[in-house]
Amino acid sequence: MNVGTNRGDAKAFKLDTLLKLVDIKGTDGKTTLLHFVVQEIIRSEGAETESANGNIPEQMESKFNEEQFKKKGLHVVGGLSKDLDNVKKAAGMDSDVLSSYVTKLETGLEKVRLVLQYEKPDMKGNFFKSTKLFMKYAEDEIVRIKSHEREALFLVKEVTEYFHGNAAKEEAHPLRIFMI
Repeated sequence: MNVGTNRGDAKAFKLDTLLKLVDIKGTDGKTTLLHFVVQEIIRSEGAETESANGNIPEQMESKFNEEQFKKKGLHVVGGLSKDLDNVKKAAGMDSDVLSSYVTKLETGLEKVRLVLQYEKPDMKGNFFKSTKLFMKYAEDEIVRIKSHEREALFLVKEVTEYFHGNAAKEEAHPLRIFMI
């Protein structure tokens, strides 16, 4: 990014700079950088739609008129709210609290394991058998959850490094990048 400019070969940009998209205006004084970005998204979305339909050559060369931009733009922007709904929910969660819940579950399973030590061969009923099956399932689930947690935090780190560069290492709250 910015190759050949005084900013020179940037590897990332802070998401906070996206807020400036509305402030940077074109030479006409009306069109903002945000307008340009939306138009480029619409063009790429339109190109993908057309290539999926097989109508590439003629339509790719023609320019969209203003009305087509508005219609496609509203469609794309309208879908953003739905796409970002889960991001808002996830941003409201505290990853440390979720991790502590998993740790509490592990502690609870250890207590159940202690109870299983009291099994005697002549005992009747299915309590111990059922509890052992539950333990196996619960242990597997906890391993799976911890694996997903590690993977998610790794991906968050990658996204943060992409958008914030070296500032990611200084960030106290790793999920801050997703807060809306």
